[in-house]
Amino acid sequence: MTAEFRSQSLPPPKTDEGTVPTPQRMRHAMGTFASGVTVVTGTGWDGAPVGFACQSFASVSLEPALVLFCADHRGRAWPKIRESGRFTVNILAAEQTDMCARFGSSKGLKYEGLRWELSRWGTPSLPGVLTRVHADVHDVHAAGDHDVVVGRVLALEPVADREPMLFFRGGFGVGSPATAVTAPDVWGWGDHWGGRWG
Repeated sequence: MTAEFRSQSLPPPKTDEGTVPTPQRMRHAMGTFASGVTVVTGTGWDGAPVGFACQSFASVSLEPALVLFCADHRGRAWPKIRESGRFTVNILAAEQTDMCARFGSSKGLKYEGLRWELSRWGTPSLPGVLTRVHADVHDVHAAGDHDVVVGRVLALEPVADREPMLFFRGGFGVGSPATAVTAPDVWGWGDHWGGRWG
């Protein structure tokens, strides 16, 4: 019996307006889950570098080595990366808030004035990150307004051994809201991250 079938056979619970998963409540509730921050990079059909900040990233399998990230259907970067079939996940260090803002904003050029290199896998490698995960697009599943992208890992490239960047309750770090570094206004859980503005 599948989970979908079981849920359809259960009686519906009483409606509680305070727990309806509206976009605002989803943003607030999911913001209580501290996550790392990455920048997913790739190239378009014309060879131009693209990328977007992404907090929805995880390991899926060790054998075979698979990872996943989520990307907004309406993004500019993700369709180009999907077409090329290859990407790099750059895992950010705690002090790389400028890098995070650069790739999380809809304004300005992502790579202008940035010292980056083209990896031997043909994807942009960002400087000073903790690790780079180079992967091919293995599978894509549509899920609401996002795609769940499964990548087959080609190589793992450790770069630096420093504290990771963490995103929690709309800011960087897991201190109290008063002490956390607030993320730029363009950063909202699930709105801009994951490729919509990439």
